[in-house]
Amino acid sequence: MIPRVLFDHEHEEFRNTVRRFLAEECTPLHEQWEEDRVVPRAIWRRAGELGMLNATTPEAYGGLGLDRRLTMIAVEEVARAGLSGLVGFNVHDICAGYFINFATEAQKQQWLPKMAGGEVISAVAMTEPNTGSDLQAVKTRAVLDGDEYVINGAKTFISNGTNCDVVIVVAKTGNSGKGAADISLILVEADRVGLTKSKPLRKVGQHAQDTTMLFFEDCRVPKENVLGGVPGQGFYQLMKELAWERLSIGILSMAASQAVLEQTIDYTRGRTVFGKPIIDFQNSRFKLADLKAEIAIGQTYVDRCMELCLEHTLSPEAAAAAKLWCTELYSRVVDQCLQLHGGNGYMLEYPVARHYLDSRINRIYGGANDIMRELVARSL
Repeated sequence: MIPRVLFDHEHEEFRNTVRRFLAEECTPLHEQWEEDRVVPRAIWRRAGELGMLNATTPEAYGGLGLDRRLTMIAVEEVARAGLSGLVGFNVHDICAGYFINFATEAQKQQWLPKMAGGEVISAVAMTEPNTGSDLQAVKTRAVLDGDEYVINGAKTFISNGTNCDVVIVVAKTGNSGKGAADISLILVEADRVGLTKSKPLRKVGQHAQDTTMLFFEDCRVPKENVLGGVPGQGFYQLMKELAWERLSIGILSMAASQAVLEQTIDYTRGRTVFGKPIIDFQNSRFKLADLKAEIAIGQTYVDRCMELCLEHTLSPEAAAAAKLWCTELYSRVVDQCLQLHGGNGYMLEYPVARHYLDSRINRIYGGANDIMRELVARSL
């Protein structure tokens, strides 16, 4: 297959560091984290020490000041290891992007250094109980009262919701009726009076990735907590960062697909049926060959999108296409690989079963795939 050219020796050294950390300090404990429905904060701090959090944060704010290839490696290795509880690292990185690109100097100084070190965990609160991918229709409202905004509303499916120390909240601050012009992003400290977190939500998969509802009841924050200091910029800020979020989901999906394929090839070599290994049946080999070809194609597209991202020329349509195609492929790979495992594929001791539970959400979060189709269709 076509070799990847995105990474140099230093990138691969970082990959080895991440891989060791995940194997030695995360994989043995992940099942307990799934029981607890949360990843311990100590793991976040350790990841910060290793440079896994916010590699793109400038050195002046405690980061490494590097490009997104290190973030890509971290996403890939977490996905390959099947550690869905650590998907929150990716959310944290996305939040850092909002701070780096749009925050005031004071906001950057306050939050970015601690985020880079894993001392502060961040979340972004977009989705509401009755509002999904239509962000202009949010009901959460922030009303200016003197020098403070008073926030009321509810958010759901908030990744890092249990652990988070700061939340980037999508709220309406205007009354123009023009939709996008009324949206702002507001920084809310998790210990603010009026902000309440639910217990971790019980999900089909990704059990260790803490996900909660957030409730705002007359929650007061200084008006200076508007991201960037100017209200009405939230929708623009969201649209600028969503392309990376969607590409990162594509990156995760491709790495996880490759891992599942490799695990299934190993399984079919060792498992015998009618006196010979499963892989010796032509039907099995052809299915695996099809999946290998599709994964190679998807990886090539994702890597090209990453090159465009590094050049700051990645279009929303290209990112949407990556998210759409790669997540659909991930589900197909898992389904076919589970079938090749037979009954063992339905047992959680086999990685493919965990992927079966964890993969489905990728076609929903970051914008449901039918919304991705609509975004791609706009470019027709």
